[in-house]
Amino acid sequence: MNNDSGSGKKRNTNRDVFVFAFFVLISFIFWYLNSLDKEVEATIRLPVRYTNIPRGRIVSAEDPERLNLYVKGTGSAVLRRKMSGRKNPVTIDISKVNYKRVPGSKEPDYYIITSSLSRSFRVQLRSEFEITSVKPDTLFFRLQRADEKTDSENRKASQKQNKS
Repeated sequence: MNNDSGSGKKRNTNRDVFVFAFFVLISFIFWYLNSLDKEVEATIRLPVRYTNIPRGRIVSAEDPERLNLYVKGTGSAVLRRKMSGRKNPVTIDISKVNYKRVPGSKEPDYYIITSSLSRSFRVQLRSEFEITSVKPDTLFFRLQRADEKTDSENRKASQKQNKS
């Protein structure tokens, strides 16, 4: 009889562990759902695209290809944005932004302060959260003539061929 009572205790112990683990899992799920209603801060990385470039010009932006948007909102809104997998670029309309020429530059180099674009980015994202900051804080770009770009690309390609 000792053997039967020992295996019965073992089954009860296994069952108790299973029940305990189940309720820990349920508690975790409720805690997580509750935390989604609270305000959180997060970073969203998005590519950049320039539009409405002056006629006969092209944008030569060396850096960055992506912007870091620091956002604040409910956990559910931030999670929904991150889980959607959408990486649509944020669009910078050159005709509508206040870009300035880089002082002392011989080339047609310009810059944009990204904090002035937060409202536009929020509208584009159709988001339920606030954009607290954008990094980098300044975007540098060059408005080259379209034929300059092809000439410089051809020179770079011929230099690479000469090195080979």
